[in-house]
Amino acid sequence: MNEVAIKDNSFLRQFETKVDSHLAKIEYSSQERKVFLTKLVIPEEITQKGFKEEFIKAVLHHIQDQNLRVVPTSPQIAGFLRKNRQYKEMLPVGIRI
Repeated sequence: MNEVAIKDNSFLRQFETKVDSHLAKIEYSSQERKVFLTKLVIPEEITQKGFKEEFIKAVLHHIQDQNLRVVPTSPQIAGFLRKNRQYKEMLPVGIRI
């Protein structure tokens, strides 16, 4: 799978990427140097194996590059972080998943 190119649409408060003509997005809110990842939306037309993981990784790397912390309130994203412990240092102090 190729690296997923994401766009931070700050007006709609979502990270997004297009696959063919379909828009996948992760909605967020931000507060005090923390990004709360609230909802993952991937259209059922996007069937590429591993896309969800690559999309989440791209968003996490974008957040990491800005030296922000991440709070996964979406169950799918929290599950990803549980399986991929290398992103654990991105969680704010006191947040456990």
